[in-house]
Amino acid sequence: EVQLVESGGALVQAGGSLRLSCRTSGFSYEHYAVGWFRQAPGKEGEGVACISSGLGDTYYADSVKGRFTISRDKAKNTVYLQMNRLKPEDTAVYYCAASARIGTPTDGNEYSYWGQGTQVTVSS
Repeated sequence: EVQLVESGGALVQAGGSLRLSCRTSGFSYEHYAVGWFRQAPGKEGEGVACISSGLGDTYYADSVKGRFTISRDKAKNTVYLQMNRLKPEDTAVYYCAASARIGTPTDGNEYSYWGQGTQVTVSS
């Protein structure tokens, strides 16, 4: 059974940092890409970052490029999203998801498995 469980969300001041974790089970990073998405109230969902299967190529949305870093630890079956220089507009529920697509899929429709989400709130 495929499972993804996010953790690490919190309330943080603007300019601060957080690291989100996505603990995964039931699939291999050799065959599945993992992405981070976010959903803010009243806004469309956004693909934030992705790490591909196999070699681990990465993708970042322009809105987070240079501030967020996605990584994975195969031994711990965990994908991380390090978020630095946080802004109030980063406030959202963050979800991790798994996709069997090759490369760095950016469309949520390309992902088959999703976690339950973790809330990130950035105060100004």
